[in-house]
Amino acid sequence: MLLVAATPTELGGRPGLACGIGPVEAAVAVAASLSVARPPAVVHVGIAGGRGLPIGTVVVGERSRYVDLAAAIPVVACVDPDGALAAAVAAAVPGARRLPIATTAAVGTCGTVADAPPVEAMEGFAVLRACALAGVPAVELRVISNEIGEVDRSQWDVPGALARLDDALALALPAVERAVGAARRR
Repeated sequence: MLLVAATPTELGGRPGLACGIGPVEAAVAVAASLSVARPPAVVHVGIAGGRGLPIGTVVVGERSRYVDLAAAIPVVACVDPDGALAAAVAAAVPGARRLPIATTAAVGTCGTVADAPPVEAMEGFAVLRACALAGVPAVELRVISNEIGEVDRSQWDVPGALARLDDALALALPAVERAVGAARRR
């Protein structure tokens, strides 16, 4: 399994790929990694902003939407996680919520998008899209660190969200391993 996060801090000392911040860095890093080695699954993790969600809420993405992308022709702007992986992670982490997650290159952008998902992050769509194109099952796991649009960074709880992410990963990663093993036996 490949664990992916934007920063080494979000990996929590675990081996994995620190893909960089933002959708471009994430897409390039994950696609490059998948071209070298094809893991049985990708688990993308990190902290995120939320709208009306308590800080510390664990979110398992049920859909990733790229809210920065708009064109006059049809484009791929949504991608779903692997259903079995998402179900396994949600079941393994008590209190985890399954919600759509918006990907945007600018923190706070989702506060201005009327129908934006309740969770805002910067890499999810890029990671899940790279995995979908490579045929690798993937899931996104986030912990809310702040209210979307909160400009006073002293109101954000990054250390608390990172600690909650570490706790969630301790439960989620074994569940993903079991789900991957079950899929292999089929």
